[in-house]
Amino acid sequence: MAKVYIIFCFLLTFASNCGKTSSVAVTGEGAQPQVQGEVEEQTAPAPLPLRPAAWETQAYLPQLRNQRIALVVNQTSTIGKVHLADSLQHLGLDIRKILAPEHGFRGTADAGDDIKDGRDVRTGIPIKSIYGKSKKPSAADLADVDIIVFDIQDVGARFYTYISTLFYVMESAARYGTKVMVLDRPNPNGHYLAGPVLQPGHESFIGIAPIPVVHGLTVGEFARMVNGEGWLPEGLQAELDIITMPGYTHQSVYDLPIAPSPNLPNPRSVYLYPSLCFFEGTALSVGRGTNRQFQLFGHPKLRYGDIRFTPTPGPGSADPKLKGELCRGVDLSQWPLEKARAHDIRYELLVEAYRDLSEQGVTFFTRPDFFDLLAGGPRLRQMIEAGDSAKKIRTVFKAELAAFDQQRQPYLLYP
Repeated sequence: MAKVYIIFCFLLTFASNCGKTSSVAVTGEGAQPQVQGEVEEQTAPAPLPLRPAAWETQAYLPQLRNQRIALVVNQTSTIGKVHLADSLQHLGLDIRKILAPEHGFRGTADAGDDIKDGRDVRTGIPIKSIYGKSKKPSAADLADVDIIVFDIQDVGARFYTYISTLFYVMESAARYGTKVMVLDRPNPNGHYLAGPVLQPGHESFIGIAPIPVVHGLTVGEFARMVNGEGWLPEGLQAELDIITMPGYTHQSVYDLPIAPSPNLPNPRSVYLYPSLCFFEGTALSVGRGTNRQFQLFGHPKLRYGDIRFTPTPGPGSADPKLKGELCRGVDLSQWPLEKARAHDIRYELLVEAYRDLSEQGVTFFTRPDFFDLLAGGPRLRQMIEAGDSAKKIRTVFKAELAAFDQQRQPYLLYP
């Protein structure tokens, strides 16, 4: 079996060598990309299938040889069907530890659950949690590490915590003199910008930087912007190496082959997540405890909607909101993917639900502080409470989105 695996890794590396990619090293504010390797001037080959940078082994394996490596990875960190940790270990690289983010190394823990230290049964590699009491690698965690490799599938929403993990990894790496390599991955919501930009003073783990709710950045581009805009504390700058994706553009449609977390089970849920996640700060359920997570919303007293559902504990949702209560709701799971793949946040859904429940005396914003953290400040909640329309809400945020679009341009790696 080991021989078969080694042959697979060799063929995978050979196939990757057939493509063209670049490794972008960035250090310091305003630094320009340094492209390593020469690109032959010849007739352009047929475009390669869109795939994450982890596939481009020829771009990063030489830089990992003779290095002590920590991996920030989860269940999405694969080359084809083989996990990155398995691939790198079988290639003889020195993997010292896995730094496990929210939902854990294998991606099965509930949102918000503390992740425990341990050891991976399959590889024997020690696992150190960076989602629990501490969300940053410590000096001790990095004492035996030369380079941290970050390879996690993001979904392009500010409150999805993997970019916050990357931010903290960069901070610790800069503080303790460790390099960071980001294996870039497509952003399934990378084709638009939406939502309020986070206001100063409202930073949290679900809002780590002054970017919009839908930020239009890959994880590699986000890392470059963190460095270039000086967002790390105390003027820290991480030594970055971004491995890029051939053929990717921000308009690319990419169906995630592996669910990025337990309650985002399919492309439709990923597309609807930036809009429906706001309901987490309200009285309504977003389908946790059903098989249509982030594809419906409802409440026992909602007066409109085409379905009935009862949230029930299950994998990825041990204690769902409105557990055991029959809810009336709106089912978005039958929307065509073209419709679900939004170009803006669907404020209409929030405005209508607020009006319906408020008229019945039901408290809509049951967790107003949490809603404000999701929104990056109180403005969105205050406008909804004031009875503003979805159109007016979009108008209010239009100028700051345009300003952010200009601000991000120097850090983009893809058209």
